[in-house]
Amino acid sequence: MTQTSSSQKAVANWLLFGVFMLIVQILLGGITRLTGSGLSITEWDVVTGTLPPLNETKWLEEFAKYKGTPQYQLLNTDFTLSDFKFIFFWEWFHRLWARVMGMVFAVGFIYFLVRRYFKKEMIKPLIILFLLGGLQGAVGWIMVASGLVGDAVYVKPTRLALHFILAMGLLCYTFWFALQLRVKKSEITVHRSINNFTLLLLVLLIVQLLFGALMAGHKAATAAPSWPMINTEWIPASLWKDSPLLINFIENKITIHFVHRGLAYLLSILIVLWYYRATKVEGSNLFKATRFLPLFLVVLQVLLGIFSVLTSTKIIPNRWGLFEWVAQLHQLVGMFLLLSFIWVLYLVRRKETN
Repeated sequence: MTQTSSSQKAVANWLLFGVFMLIVQILLGGITRLTGSGLSITEWDVVTGTLPPLNETKWLEEFAKYKGTPQYQLLNTDFTLSDFKFIFFWEWFHRLWARVMGMVFAVGFIYFLVRRYFKKEMIKPLIILFLLGGLQGAVGWIMVASGLVGDAVYVKPTRLALHFILAMGLLCYTFWFALQLRVKKSEITVHRSINNFTLLLLVLLIVQLLFGALMAGHKAATAAPSWPMINTEWIPASLWKDSPLLINFIENKITIHFVHRGLAYLLSILIVLWYYRATKVEGSNLFKATRFLPLFLVVLQVLLGIFSVLTSTKIIPNRWGLFEWVAQLHQLVGMFLLLSFIWVLYLVRRKETN
């Protein structure tokens, strides 16, 4: 699927618009997390939930439902109706954008199907996209439901991490599919060593993103708002305080901090090495023009990560401030870094493509 007919370009542009919408959706998910909005809507009404409350009575009904949640009873008992409307908006908008994405996909699919733009080899990837989108919606609700019972005031961090990493998978798959339709075969470079190195970095980055999601889910930035040391230690004494040992990697905020920072340093060093090797490759013009992107983005990402930690002391509950802006930028650049490696992985292959 490397030809660039007008029909394929149209489908590719549709998919790239989907990539843009997915990036916006993931950012909206970040806003709902940072504003504590994710548990404001207590029901999953796929159709009737499209519209927000349209009068005061409906608003009071929704507020009454929220008052029955652990988050309100244990954390937000001082909330006014105005406070509730603020957090409700972000969760509603997050869900609305997901519905709009579904409509864009469905309408585009029907249009291209009727116009016979789809080649036979496009059907399977499109079905996979549809299934991944449905799975993401289901996992999103399972995640929200985890914060509506017991003494939970937020969603479970592990489920947030799963929701996030599945979103990254959907984003990458959509981007890869679009590249298959948009990039000419002549732009593909064959270099086994760089391809293998890129795959290694991609795996490490996925692990790093998982730990970033755990950081976010545990709201762990304030557990060690210092740099370069973690509080006053290079290697924290509390790394392995929980039992069994492995639980520290998903529950211990200091351990999550330590791993997340360590992987950031490791990735940075390896990407510098990757870039040095990539500059020695006589690849396509497209590869040579864009191979700087992973290095540029990882430097920016590390700086934003450091700044996120240092500004976490400025957090004011239910208020948007400097930390929230930096954290959102950190998430956005993380997505771009991931996509830059998908881009490189597509452009640099282990062997000749058919």
